[in-house]
Amino acid sequence: MNPENLTPHGRKLLDRRGFMKNTAFSLGGLGLAQLLAAEDDPISFSGKTPIRPQIDPDNPYRPRNGHFDAAAKQVLVIYCPGAVSHVDTFDYKPDLAKFHGQKPPGIPEVTFEGTTGNIAKPFWDFKPRGESGKMTSDLLPNLGALADNFCFIHSLHTQTSAHPQGENFMNTGFTMEGFPSFGAWVTYALGSSCQDLPAFVAINDPRGLARSGKNNFGNGFLPAAFQGTDFNAKNPPANLGRPASLSAADDKSTIDLLKRLNGKHLERYPNDANLAARIASYELAGQMQLSVPSMMDLTAEPESIHKEYGTDTGSELKREYAKNCILARRLIEKGVRVVQLFNGSDPSGGNGITNWDSHSNILETHAMQAEIMDQPTAALIRDLKRRGLLEDTLIVWATEFGRMPFLQGNGTGRDHNPDAFTCFLAGAGVKKGFSYGESDEFGAKAAVDPVEVYDFNATILHLMGLDHERLSYYHNGLERRLTNVHGHVIKDVLA
Repeated sequence: MNPENLTPHGRKLLDRRGFMKNTAFSLGGLGLAQLLAAEDDPISFSGKTPIRPQIDPDNPYRPRNGHFDAAAKQVLVIYCPGAVSHVDTFDYKPDLAKFHGQKPPGIPEVTFEGTTGNIAKPFWDFKPRGESGKMTSDLLPNLGALADNFCFIHSLHTQTSAHPQGENFMNTGFTMEGFPSFGAWVTYALGSSCQDLPAFVAINDPRGLARSGKNNFGNGFLPAAFQGTDFNAKNPPANLGRPASLSAADDKSTIDLLKRLNGKHLERYPNDANLAARIASYELAGQMQLSVPSMMDLTAEPESIHKEYGTDTGSELKREYAKNCILARRLIEKGVRVVQLFNGSDPSGGNGITNWDSHSNILETHAMQAEIMDQPTAALIRDLKRRGLLEDTLIVWATEFGRMPFLQGNGTGRDHNPDAFTCFLAGAGVKKGFSYGESDEFGAKAAVDPVEVYDFNATILHLMGLDHERLSYYHNGLERRLTNVHGHVIKDVLA
């Protein structure tokens, strides 16, 4: 062919420089194709190969094995929105009394909500509890009495001092919205041994949702089947009742027909995860029509249980929360994989009234929340222990951050403290009567063995038999994890 008959672009392809350039591009494309072909067996940031759970689309809740054997088979998360003051509950700091009313050097002039005041001693006295002699305050005497069962982590710190982002970070591993909750990750990995109740139940406070709402128990980008089901003792799951005009036989015929139609539809679209989740949710709802009424009937509990939990004493909010605690025990007893129990709500602020966010008058507002939370929560833990359920159930008591050792400018409240706070673990797989890490002499900053939220979540997953570096989900070009690209298991707290 005469080169003069070629286009300028064609002639350029024939010269040596053009040939070498195009060859380089072609080889690069081949390399990219090789990488894309390997996506079925990707390597995560940690260098480990992800472990994909083998999920049956027809039964996404079927129990699955973890990555390794672990003591904990279920988990109960007791979450306290609003930021419980660690220096007034579980983190004893004698220097707060020593410097009470003073403003030592180093105290910031301004914190989250404005100017700062002076150091304030705890608003409640601390006393040694149990054989371990753990110092806890009189604000939570019932929980304090169980200190020998708890593994306290006193050196937690977080990335944010805002409640919505703090809740997101604690419960999803990210301050932003749209990421799967801890419960969703666990049920995605492990399913549930209970097939007539949801694998993941979120028992919201009688006052409503926490500030981050359904993000705290959402599925994010995981399949929709793994989001938490939201109900409590006062508000059962919606739309389970059969209309009075429909007989039981007609109802069953309708369900059977719907199951056949859904099955045929799924055969046409076998890889549609949302469709599979929707079908599974309908089938679970049918089973829940039989299981939920008996589950919600707390009148079946003996009077001694109601008295122990406090369903007949104290404020109405305390009585309702106590019923939620009994419901939590019943769900654990039935084998529900993850139960998340909320103590506090915050749809529009709260300031110590609807949750633990005590920016003013902490003496009254924290006391009000403690009256609701202390007796029922302690009764729940004792009840689980008495029934032998703590042998394979992990308890996580958590809040999103702590509170400052000094008062705010108003002189009656403590501001947000993201640099130090306390949570505790109990039950399967963790040490008893043990404290890990320390905050500084005032409880202002994590000082000894600091623990990131990533570490906290990595440890909880480990206790459930899951490697946080291998439990991932490929989303938008990234292997996403609950712990992002961070986190180390706190081995010293493991039994």
